[in-house]
Amino acid sequence: MEENKSSDFTTGSIPLKLIKFMVPIFGALILQAMYGAVDLLIVGWYGTTAGISAVSTGSNIINLVVFSITGLTMGITVLISRYLGEKKEERIGKVLGGVICFFLSLSAVLMVLLLLFSKPLSLLMQAPEEAVELTSLYVKICGGGIVFVIGYNVISSIFRGLGNSRLPLIFVAIACAANIIGDLVLVAGLKLNVAGAAIATVFAQAVSVILSLLIIKKQQLPFTMERRDICFNPEVTKFLRLGAPIALQEILTNLSFLALCAFINRLGLDASSGYGVANKIVSFVMLVPSSLMQSMASFVGQNVGAGEEKRSRQAMVCGMAIGAGAGVFIGLFAFFKGDLLASVFTNDKDVIIQAAAYLKGFAPEAVVTSVLFSFMGFFNGHGKTVFVMVQGLAQTFVVRLPMSYFMSIRPGTNLTRIGWAAPAATVFGIFINLIYYICYLKMQKKQSRQYFPDI
Repeated sequence: MEENKSSDFTTGSIPLKLIKFMVPIFGALILQAMYGAVDLLIVGWYGTTAGISAVSTGSNIINLVVFSITGLTMGITVLISRYLGEKKEERIGKVLGGVICFFLSLSAVLMVLLLLFSKPLSLLMQAPEEAVELTSLYVKICGGGIVFVIGYNVISSIFRGLGNSRLPLIFVAIACAANIIGDLVLVAGLKLNVAGAAIATVFAQAVSVILSLLIIKKQQLPFTMERRDICFNPEVTKFLRLGAPIALQEILTNLSFLALCAFINRLGLDASSGYGVANKIVSFVMLVPSSLMQSMASFVGQNVGAGEEKRSRQAMVCGMAIGAGAGVFIGLFAFFKGDLLASVFTNDKDVIIQAAAYLKGFAPEAVVTSVLFSFMGFFNGHGKTVFVMVQGLAQTFVVRLPMSYFMSIRPGTNLTRIGWAAPAATVFGIFINLIYYICYLKMQKKQSRQYFPDI
């Protein structure tokens, strides 16, 4: 009973409930960031500079797949939240049955593609010559275990939709612990360099998924699922309709990050490795905005399903205030102490200088992204995922990518200038979202005037 009250976002204090739900997601994202960072950290200390570049470039390729899957699973979160708000829990079992069939099939296809095209992808990314084979090896090993990576994201999205953000935290904690142990044994102990990091990643995800399934069996869930629900049913179309625009946005946005990585790879091994280290630090800088967006989608989704539109708007503004306030401190630390942060990952002075340079340009993103992601979570919760996709692509292809390329080809360029592209694109995105939000409010007022209950 107490669990149901805590996961009901339609009543009670908005800041308290939002923060209470957000904190476990934030914790899970910290562990997830650690999970990704520990490979680079241990390779940086016990491997080679080429290994740092390979893990950086290879993880960018794998992240293209992971973030695309995360986009698709957002459709699951929103759909389940909506059904809970509408008191239609009987539909959730069919949603999960469709999810199982769809993502198992997708995992098989992605595994084959990553195994076959690991080398061409590494060359396309313009990986430094010393790191091409290592990058290809990293992609192959991670591609072979992609089903476990997808499994974790699907399971977590289901529980966020149910209003339970604690179990995903437990799942990622398991994965993080297993990954650290694997890296210490395989990279630091057996000196397997990049191969050891990739094997540890797959092993950790496998352990997390298996233990997650065992934990789930002991949970009291607000729905039932039968064997006949496991099929390609109409619920697949529904969550894909919600998730596909977000996934397409993630695919194209991460393709732009791959392009940015390729631009920087041309500047040499030190710049490539420095950008790789900075990117891992960036994953920590973005923790507050990312946890806000995930929380907002579930919070707003329930309130929309319950007809509490005003409460969903209040939650969005509350999220912006929380995120921007935290972002000021995080951004200042990244700007002034980027070298200190980079030294955690490597003792190579040239790589540290390059990483700190990128963070100086990127630092304002810690503030402005919280505003943008609160907007995005609000619109995702309303099912406006096509708009979220369009504005994301506009940011990427109108501002971030052209500006990054322009800065990368200027004489005497540096990573600080390239880093400016991220906050510039985000400010542009906030402007687009604000215009759409104003138009959305006007449309709602117009509809409320035309609504007649008897018709």
